[in-house]
Amino acid sequence: MLPASNSSLFPVYKISKGMTVFLAGLILFTAIVDILGNLLVIFSVVQNKKLRNAGNMFVISLSVADIIVAVYPYPLLIGAILQNQWTFGNTQCQISVMIHGLSFIGSVYNIMAIAINRWCCICHSTTYENLYSMRSTCFYIFLTWMLSFILVLPMFLVGALQYHPHVYSCTFIFTANVSLTVGVAVFHFIIPVTVVIYCYVQIWVLVIQVKYRVRQESKQKLKPGEVRNFLTMFAVFVLFAICWGPFSIPGLIMGFSPPGKAPIIPDWLFVVGYFTACFNSCLNGMVYGVFNQNFRQEYKRILWSLCALVLRWIKYFN
Repeated sequence: MLPASNSSLFPVYKISKGMTVFLAGLILFTAIVDILGNLLVIFSVVQNKKLRNAGNMFVISLSVADIIVAVYPYPLLIGAILQNQWTFGNTQCQISVMIHGLSFIGSVYNIMAIAINRWCCICHSTTYENLYSMRSTCFYIFLTWMLSFILVLPMFLVGALQYHPHVYSCTFIFTANVSLTVGVAVFHFIIPVTVVIYCYVQIWVLVIQVKYRVRQESKQKLKPGEVRNFLTMFAVFVLFAICWGPFSIPGLIMGFSPPGKAPIIPDWLFVVGYFTACFNSCLNGMVYGVFNQNFRQEYKRILWSLCALVLRWIKYFN
């Protein structure tokens, strides 16, 4: 039996057994595919010379942002869902939401960094090599994570990270601090998404122009690899926007609504947005395998090597 103080801090929220199994299974599936898929991404970049470039260093950084939530918060979340209540204490609840927030901000700013990298590579190819040496790229990644950490701190310091029984974990509460909600809307969503859209629009315009000139004059062509990489990263951004939109857009609406006139967000929409956002962390590894032939081939090579290793172990122990 939990102490009364802990019970009041983390109230029980019971749902049907079917929904409990579904939510726990969804997070379990997300965590497993997240870890396996993103480890495949990291190993592919490290082992394949064709993939070992400055642009894909940001891909590794994005994979790390996805993996950290699968390793720590998600196992606790599964336990909380199965028990209809958070039972791991307030410290663990606050740490888990901090890591989840860091993962989200790290993801959105790594996606922004990828878009800038693709924009420089395709639209400003003459200066790309000077801007994106391996050393400078590592520095950019370091700055990306430092900025992400700085941006997640205010939510913790003003007490906006609170327990929400409908998602069985601590999360960002939009109504906790109006000024902070506006800041979150601007720095966590509007600025990075605007930069990403600007970069990808510029790339799409160039791709269309080049294809038009190719048909008419046959003078200029984009490298097939550049277009393929761009389409892969564009797909990553689109899926990220789709998955995080239901959670982030209500925050935008509440943050910019006149005082006292902010709409009430239905609990079901908050729950859908939260779990959809969680699900996004397992998608990127699959996207690289579907859209990028180099990643797909490296996936196959790694998986075949693992299968061969397992078979050797089975033969050895038998």
